[in-house]
Amino acid sequence: MTKIGDALRSFNPWWERKFSVVYQEREVYAGIRSCFKLPMMIALTGLRRVGKSTLMLKIAEDYITNGMPPIRVLYFSFDDFKDVEPMQIVKEYEKIHGFDIREGNYLFLLDEIQKIDDWQNKVKVLYDLYKNRIKIILSGSESLFLKKRAKESLAGRIFTFNVNQLSFKEFLLFRGKKTLVEHPNLHQEERMRLFKEYMHTQGFPELVDVKDKELIRKYIREGIIDKVVYKDIPQLFKIGELGVLESLINLLMDEPGQLIELSGLASELKVTRQTLSNYITYLEESQLVKKLYNYSRNGRKTERKLKKYYPAIISVDLSFGTDKESQSKAFEWLLVTRLGAEFFWRDVYKNEVDVVLGKKVPVPIEIKYGKISTEGLSAFMHKFQVSEGIIASFDREDTIRIQEGLIRIIPAPVLLLEGKKPA
Repeated sequence: MTKIGDALRSFNPWWERKFSVVYQEREVYAGIRSCFKLPMMIALTGLRRVGKSTLMLKIAEDYITNGMPPIRVLYFSFDDFKDVEPMQIVKEYEKIHGFDIREGNYLFLLDEIQKIDDWQNKVKVLYDLYKNRIKIILSGSESLFLKKRAKESLAGRIFTFNVNQLSFKEFLLFRGKKTLVEHPNLHQEERMRLFKEYMHTQGFPELVDVKDKELIRKYIREGIIDKVVYKDIPQLFKIGELGVLESLINLLMDEPGQLIELSGLASELKVTRQTLSNYITYLEESQLVKKLYNYSRNGRKTERKLKKYYPAIISVDLSFGTDKESQSKAFEWLLVTRLGAEFFWRDVYKNEVDVVLGKKVPVPIEIKYGKISTEGLSAFMHKFQVSEGIIASFDREDTIRIQEGLIRIIPAPVLLLEGKKPA
């Protein structure tokens, strides 16, 4: 237990001295904060290096600032303590401070909770025993373990918040550019320069001020991709061919937005169709890959059609690319992922729209890095009786009236800052 005690003292500097966390405001935090007074646990999920642990430390600081005694705030990371039981931590914590947690109120922040076996039931026991005394905050990198399984065993006990890479607005605020956030149509030259830098960093908080391409490449490859592919996923799933898994994610990072036909790609990678399907699912559950469905008002048709796959991270050679093809791919990837797209659209005549937001009243958005064309939007608007479409351009702003309605051309940075909410 001495090892756990030493870790507890190391993890909780506020027990002995004044504590302050280096923090920039995140959009997700308002929602998290609104749940503090409710008895339910809060779970933070998301890709590695997106800032979950920083948010947990911010929660600790806020609780202390608002009057909770520092020794009643406990943070523990299970990253290197996979065999430790939550109740062991409780007992050691009580021993260190000489009190009984059945008396008083406490905040427990349990980081990388999915590292321990059967964590849901172990946390459930802790919650049920002390729910009127302890506010429990959890975090984990693998969404499967904090969403699907948690829904079964922690139903009614937990709220889940996904922590994403920085939005363009957050990136600008991190860079101290509040004026550009408040007036997105002003300072176009500076806005476009920062938009390119945002693309280079791919939204990771620790890269906000980093401009060196090779340093960013090393950070993304060694700090995220390799750890998810060779450490996180194999701990959660049975992986027979790690090399195939890496080849798959590399393929998607180099060619974001692919329409994947499973049988053909499985043959190319020399694995079975089922194995490939499983591997794609593992990448989705680890939040390295996002699947887009071909839009239809008929749910069954949507499910049967080919899907597009976008990685959460693209090749650094694409994000820093100077040729038009690389820039166009990176531009499309950034808009698709940051707009939170769930659908694209493509018909049998190969008319296509890159993003469809909403389901009942769809908002079609075509992404054009270079030449502006309206054929795909026109076909979509005609088929689904929609009167407005959007073209996300690099820097052009305009309106075009067509037979089906109005198309607004909006510079991508402005669209990301102003947003377009689906119905």
